[in-house]
Amino acid sequence: MTNYKGEFIEFMARSGVLTFGEFKTKSGRLSPYFVNTGNYRTGAQMAKLGEYYASCYMEKIGKPVNVLYGPAYKGIPLVVTAATSLYRNHGLDIPFCFNRKEAKTHGEGGIMIGQTPKQGDSIVIIEDVITAGTALRETMEILKNEVGDVKIEALIIQTDRMERMTGELSAVGQVERDFGIAVHSIVTVQDIIEHMHGREIDGKVLLDDDVLAKMKAYLHEYGVK
Repeated sequence: MTNYKGEFIEFMARSGVLTFGEFKTKSGRLSPYFVNTGNYRTGAQMAKLGEYYASCYMEKIGKPVNVLYGPAYKGIPLVVTAATSLYRNHGLDIPFCFNRKEAKTHGEGGIMIGQTPKQGDSIVIIEDVITAGTALRETMEILKNEVGDVKIEALIIQTDRMERMTGELSAVGQVERDFGIAVHSIVTVQDIIEHMHGREIDGKVLLDDDVLAKMKAYLHEYGVK
């Protein structure tokens, strides 16, 4: 596991984004851990978060694309901080854009803000997580209607829970199958287990043997094979 992944896991824990306990997920499952990206609340946190997205981008993609796209609403600050960090830390000045939820009918009009993609452009989508893939389907529809034929190089998310959906595939696997898009996560749940088990974070072990057993049992029941 590369250094930035371990740093990111500890950053999530210190930010209150990664927590352990018992949580009911949207699917009704009782999970022993939870990732709440809505808990990023400060400028310092957003600046650091952008650095981790940029590190993942450089590791997995490593070349310029035409546009970074952030789906409204959560993708808006994410694409801005990722683009900023790619320029500041890696010298890649990549234009970004995001969508409005409703098209503007006055002024410049339209649904896109920033560098609107053109037909044939290569795009990387910046998101927080994938659950059922609904948001990505909306994004693909927006791009098709507003731009036309574009090439989605990849989708970058923060955490891959590696859980089966209704079938045998995970949310990530379904996206890769349905859309032919590579999905890169900054970390996976297995990275979290590997890095956090028995490790003190600010004097406290958050993932002890008891939590480890619960996470393994959860993944045995719901994880992808």
